[in-house]
Amino acid sequence: MTTSNEAGRSNAQARERFRIRSFSMRGHTRMARDYEENLERFGPKYIIDLPEGDATATVSSGAVVDLRAEFGREAPLVVEIGPGNGEQLAHAAKEHPDWDFLAFEAWHPGVAKCVGNFARNGLENVRVIEADVAQALPVVFGLEVREDERAVQGGVGVGVDGTGIATGRPDPAHPNAANPRARELWTFFPDPWRKARHRKRRLVSDVFTYTAAGVLEPGGVWRMATDWENYAWQMRDVVEDSAWFENPHRGERPDPADEQPERGGFAPRFEGRLLTHFEERGRLAGRPAHDVVGVRRNAPLATTR
Repeated sequence: MTTSNEAGRSNAQARERFRIRSFSMRGHTRMARDYEENLERFGPKYIIDLPEGDATATVSSGAVVDLRAEFGREAPLVVEIGPGNGEQLAHAAKEHPDWDFLAFEAWHPGVAKCVGNFARNGLENVRVIEADVAQALPVVFGLEVREDERAVQGGVGVGVDGTGIATGRPDPAHPNAANPRARELWTFFPDPWRKARHRKRRLVSDVFTYTAAGVLEPGGVWRMATDWENYAWQMRDVVEDSAWFENPHRGERPDPADEQPERGGFAPRFEGRLLTHFEERGRLAGRPAHDVVGVRRNAPLATTR
């Protein structure tokens, strides 16, 4: 006889097969002992441990988190998506001790590397959540989510099966809706999913703008960077096509390789972004980085959709 719990797991597994993910789990990498020790010693300090969801790298939709309590204060907040080894985040947190920094990383060894980096720098103002950011952000910030066919047709959606879209508004009934909104959202060098048939997996999409808008405070800044030209063009298009965002660099820095070479729309390099080893490899391979910025409009949430 099948129990209700078994049936629930079976349904979640079936939906998981159709879920579009913006990240690759990169296999079951066995971590070096020093990474395991980082998690054992420093994980409780830096990792916000939330109940897991039924699908890979998700958090429970009912997870409750108080960001003010986690950081022990209220301060300007930066959210970084996919911090890698935490090099950029650790640098920023050290430079701005009066700001708080929250990272979302789906790769377990990446979380361990971040924790080690934070500990070596003696940081107090940074935390990390191990989860798929597209699914976890609406939970952590208590966003309203609706079923929408665009999530299936146009990019990475919200929920176990990826069929929802965050509306950009907080859900008044969700306890996490009271969490502070971010001053900045960083999406530096997300997986480019280079093959045309895989581009629906790209995180920066029309669908994701609603989540980004819900996480940011009015006037907040969404900073993006990539060293793949056609992803840079997509990022620019996503910002300029969104009712939630405006591009303060519209028409600037045209890219001769662009399909619309006169259009531009690229920002100067963000001074707060380190030249990481990852970016340097791309530069040496002939792929200079493009920066794209979206500023969340100050219009009332109810008027934007």
